[in-house]
Amino acid sequence: MLSMIGLIVSLAMLIFMTLRGINIIIAAIASSVVLALTGGLNLNTAMSGYYMDGFTNYFASWFLIFLLGAIFGKVMQDTKAAESIADWVRRRLGAKWALFAVIAACAIMTYGGVSLFVVGFTVYPIAVSLFRLADYPHRFIPVAIVFGAISFTMTSPGSPEIQNIIPTEFFGTTPLAGGWVGAAMGLFIMVVGGLWIRFMLQRAVKNGERFDMPKESPMFQAGKEPLEELAATKETNLPKPIFALLPLVLVIVSLNILALYIDAKTAVLVALVLGVFSTWLLNLPFVKQVWGSLGIGAQNSIVAIANTCAVVGFGTVAAQVPAFDVFLTALSEMPGPPLLSLAIFVTVICGITGSASGGLGIALPLIAPDYMERGVDPGAMHRVSALASGGLDSLPHNGFVVTTVRAICGETHKRAYGPIFLVCTIVPTVALGIAVLLYTVL
Repeated sequence: MLSMIGLIVSLAMLIFMTLRGINIIIAAIASSVVLALTGGLNLNTAMSGYYMDGFTNYFASWFLIFLLGAIFGKVMQDTKAAESIADWVRRRLGAKWALFAVIAACAIMTYGGVSLFVVGFTVYPIAVSLFRLADYPHRFIPVAIVFGAISFTMTSPGSPEIQNIIPTEFFGTTPLAGGWVGAAMGLFIMVVGGLWIRFMLQRAVKNGERFDMPKESPMFQAGKEPLEELAATKETNLPKPIFALLPLVLVIVSLNILALYIDAKTAVLVALVLGVFSTWLLNLPFVKQVWGSLGIGAQNSIVAIANTCAVVGFGTVAAQVPAFDVFLTALSEMPGPPLLSLAIFVTVICGITGSASGGLGIALPLIAPDYMERGVDPGAMHRVSALASGGLDSLPHNGFVVTTVRAICGETHKRAYGPIFLVCTIVPTVALGIAVLLYTVL
């Protein structure tokens, strides 16, 4: 009983501390200490053993992908290729379609392998300009960025995002695993989520809400006028859109071709290297620094993976307390198709950690071997796991959600998080349920 209470309290602590702006590494360690003490674990063993094992094992397994992904994003940013893509989408859709322009810009870049955080910081100024022209409430910019960046792009077949790569290691699959059901669910999330945001936005406008940039916004604090700044940016000051888009296409195509012949982790590393060099070559006049991009990208990767490792460490400690065994036993005895229990387990773990990749890194090593022995279709398990990682992970303590709402947009969870929960948690969870049903009956 105390173990179960401790699990709930420690998770609540992790969420609360994250929302209060406390560093996720500090929050994860403090929550792990509480979890260990209430779970009857030896504190030294829990922290020096379980926590650090989870932290370092995840780091060792996925650091190179984080590194090259961060470098690719930084190169796209430094050459202005990312800005060119965002600006191209803006010019094609205009202020009338401001919401979908922001979603599309984020989706194109993240599906092409660009780092989430680079996408967020790149798209935000253009989103401000479009929303101001359309007189849309600023509080909907975070949901447009988060939805476009993570909801369907990271879980759809063929994506180079790590959430689609991790399952390949445990199920022996390729990034395209899951067949038409996986593609259909990605389309479902994109269409239903996009229309739901549009409905909420239109309702807010009808209720009298207008564009209102918060004082905490970096653009407000910098005293920038988005309309004037955007008008001053000439198309000739940016790379041609085709040269900005080609590296993304190269990453996707090379990944999915190479994955047919070599393991997916190696394939994504090669694809990202090709993306980096093709971005430099295709946008050579805009290359101002090479070693600087590599260095800053490497630094960014350390921060990104350390934050994820921190919550993986917390989840690893959680897996050692008695309450977790109770949950695991109940799951294994759950009636119904195996894919349903797999979906629930991955979803819950990703919710506990507030991280899709972190949750997958904890859940799949524990249960994938058992499910493989049961003879469940590996492609279905891959896609269900990927979809499951993209539901409860978007709870308030998710690192990208916190960064987007607070650091990028200067908003608060009170104003901006509601729509994010609906379209980045509810919609993907519904899609997950549909996927489990289709894979089971077909």
